[in-house]
Amino acid sequence: MMNNLTPLAPKADKATVRRHNLSLVLRAVHDVGEATRAGVAAHVGLTRAAVSSLVEQLLEYGFVAEWGKTSSGQAGRPGTVLKVSRSGPAGLGVEINIDYIAVCVVDLAGTDRVRLVEHVDNRGVQPSEVLARAARLAARAIGSAAEQDLVPAGAHVALPGLVTGGTVRQAPNLGWQRVAVEGLFAQALLALRPAHRPLPVSSDNEANAAALAELWFGAGTEGVRSFLYLTGEIGIGGALVLGGELLRGAHGFAGEIGHMVVDPEGPLCRCGAHGCLEQYAGQAALLGAAGIDADTGGAQGVAELGRRARRGDLSALSAIERAGRQLGVVVSGAVNLFDPEAVMLGGVYRELMEWLAPAVDRELALRVVSGLWSEDGKRLRAASSLGDAARGAAGVIVREVLADPAAYAERDAG
Repeated sequence: MMNNLTPLAPKADKATVRRHNLSLVLRAVHDVGEATRAGVAAHVGLTRAAVSSLVEQLLEYGFVAEWGKTSSGQAGRPGTVLKVSRSGPAGLGVEINIDYIAVCVVDLAGTDRVRLVEHVDNRGVQPSEVLARAARLAARAIGSAAEQDLVPAGAHVALPGLVTGGTVRQAPNLGWQRVAVEGLFAQALLALRPAHRPLPVSSDNEANAAALAELWFGAGTEGVRSFLYLTGEIGIGGALVLGGELLRGAHGFAGEIGHMVVDPEGPLCRCGAHGCLEQYAGQAALLGAAGIDADTGGAQGVAELGRRARRGDLSALSAIERAGRQLGVVVSGAVNLFDPEAVMLGGVYRELMEWLAPAVDRELALRVVSGLWSEDGKRLRAASSLGDAARGAAGVIVREVLADPAAYAERDAG
């Protein structure tokens, strides 16, 4: 008789259990920040003897380090403080955007140890050349990391487009179609470092990476586990985190809020549709409405918009108000659908928050059907300064190491 029960997984053997427990102990030390062996044992529910054995292995691998003694104030010998190591395996994050490339190296504790940014216009440039630029910047970052005894365990590339299976299916603002990003980047990086082992490469949408950075290093550390993240750049990216998990959708393309239609009869978008939100609240639309040449350069143009708004320039304030209204209209639909705790505005929106937020908040208070949205600034928040896509991408690699430290150690020894 057929049924729909999921087949049971094979019974775990001793090696598999130890591998799992090794990760359990490492993640406990990581999450707590510093702990004794006894403290870890109480946290994870294993015996002190088992934890001590696992800690010795993690010390041998170089994943944790001992940082002196501590006393609980009770009778008995003081415990040895454990922390995740500041050297050894690290994450390498690469963000490729329209007008810049950013590279970040993060250690196992989540500390940003190397950051390099190159402001360059990537529009109309062959994908292979853009990825070669990114590889050159990444190679420099790896060299700087080596000076601090850090070795990236892998590279994660974040891009503004639909990314799946190592390929950018579509990135309208870059003009990319079906670009094998992971393979091209890996080849370019290996060509710069031929004497080194090839670095594993993965990829994702840049808004997803930024949202994960917010979860791991920003609002998530304050207890916010469900939020909508918007990143305003040349385009508008979006990502939704629910219960501490990134919502990807059936095909991995969830969050494309910049291409939600505001007006079907509106201006043509690079994606081929008319009236997308990007055409009203994207960086080019903001600058154009304020009378600022969009070709001035992303950072320079936004800085100029901010200066004009601060002076009370009516064109600048009107442009930001208009963008805020349209953002509020679209975001209210997502809030009604998913009911997140907060909405985070990142990218250029973070820089313009002072003038943008009131218009967004008003629309949300008017349109969120639960009646739970008020214009008090508590649910609409500026993204953390730590929540950028490059750091989130580096964090992806760190989380992979924490999830299976034995796999990294075996690969490193191979």
